[in-house]
Amino acid sequence: MEFTWQNVLIVYLLMINLIALVVYGWDKICAMQDWWRVQEFSLFIVALLGGGIGALLAMKLFRHKTLHAKFKIGIPLILLLQIVGAVYVYYQLNFNS
Repeated sequence: MEFTWQNVLIVYLLMINLIALVVYGWDKICAMQDWWRVQEFSLFIVALLGGGIGALLAMKLFRHKTLHAKFKIGIPLILLLQIVGAVYVYYQLNFNS
């Protein structure tokens, strides 16, 4: 794989989404075992850092945080904003070059 900013971005997004999936999964395990939980702030941060797909997938896969309005609305909204931002950047780079 060539070392370009596009490839670095793809690897970053794959990793942050995997991290989001693992963190949400770990929080679900902690909830079921009555252990210390991952802070909700941290769950949102990992989604904001580019892990929106992983967070939403984890919510559906583990049925975790799906009844909380701030997650039910917030995570899809974060993902939507990330997609809109990615499309905007893509078109800016392609039309300005």
